[in-house]
Amino acid sequence: QVQLVESGGGLVQPGGSLRLSCAASGFTFINYAMRWYRQAPGKERALVAQVTNADYTNYSDSVKGRFTISRDIAKNTVYLQMNSLKPEDTAMYYCYAAGFNLWGQGTQVTVSS
Repeated sequence: QVQLVESGGGLVQPGGSLRLSCAASGFTFINYAMRWYRQAPGKERALVAQVTNADYTNYSDSVKGRFTISRDIAKNTVYLQMNSLKPEDTAMYYCYAAGFNLWGQGTQVTVSS
């Protein structure tokens, strides 16, 4: 079964860190870009970070310098390391496999004191 499964979300205080994981199964993403999106209540889903098949990365301005996207080909997993979290980072985070138009089910991140 072709799917993406995210994990690692939770409740964290402002300034804290979380690492999200996105495990792919049923396919390999080695030749495709992988992305993280997020969607806060009442807002549209927005691109947060991307890693290409050549391992180039890019980020939205709102997370640049705080978030890092990476991938482990051997584990068929993509990560999003999130540091210096802010309340405005609170959202559902989704993994997306470009080339397959495949979304994960999402993992909730809540930043609050």
